[in-house]
Amino acid sequence: MVEPRLAVVIPAYREEATIESVVSAAKNYGDVLVIDDGSPDATGERAAAAGAIVVRNEPNRGYDRTLTRGLQEAAARCYTHVVTMDADGEHDPHALALFRAKLLDEDYPLVLGYRHHKQRVAEIIMGWYLRARFGVRDILCGMKGYRLSDGCGASGFDFQDSVGTGPAIEAIRRNIRFAQVPVSGRPRMGVPRFDGLVGANVRIFTAFLRFVRQDLKGL
Repeated sequence: MVEPRLAVVIPAYREEATIESVVSAAKNYGDVLVIDDGSPDATGERAAAAGAIVVRNEPNRGYDRTLTRGLQEAAARCYTHVVTMDADGEHDPHALALFRAKLLDEDYPLVLGYRHHKQRVAEIIMGWYLRARFGVRDILCGMKGYRLSDGCGASGFDFQDSVGTGPAIEAIRRNIRFAQVPVSGRPRMGVPRFDGLVGANVRIFTAFLRFVRQDLKGL
């Protein structure tokens, strides 16, 4: 029987102000793997100083490709489970205890975090649809837990332009059993990851329309 190994995967871009504290807290619950998406600041150096394994993208690849690489790196390093979380301090790292318990102790293959407040109009619309369709409370929460069922394989995670939701939605469509846990935190510091309010809404709404089209094709 394979011994469970949990990796905390943190995509990061220009997060030098928060990455050290996030890594320091997260490493109490598993090995921390930071994917530095070509940051022009000291994000990678500070993550490594705090105890993370750091993998750097060159050049910048964007959030979805960085998340994909994190999942692939974890699988290639023979971790059996992964929890993804943001680097900006929005997610309370202590929630990792709940994710770890659901994944390792209760053997859920998928664990989804949910926030009590959505930040953008497009999040509310997409959230309503996914809740009605699958019972998912907050598909856009960046804190998610996965069981890497193919062991040390490094394929099957490539979902581009899904705003970080692709792997979870694909699993849910295959009727994977999942749990949902609350995630609290604080407002992010600095520049938003998705290029401001308008850009974020456009990206989320575009991903939402793609999923709706996929659902309609499946009817």
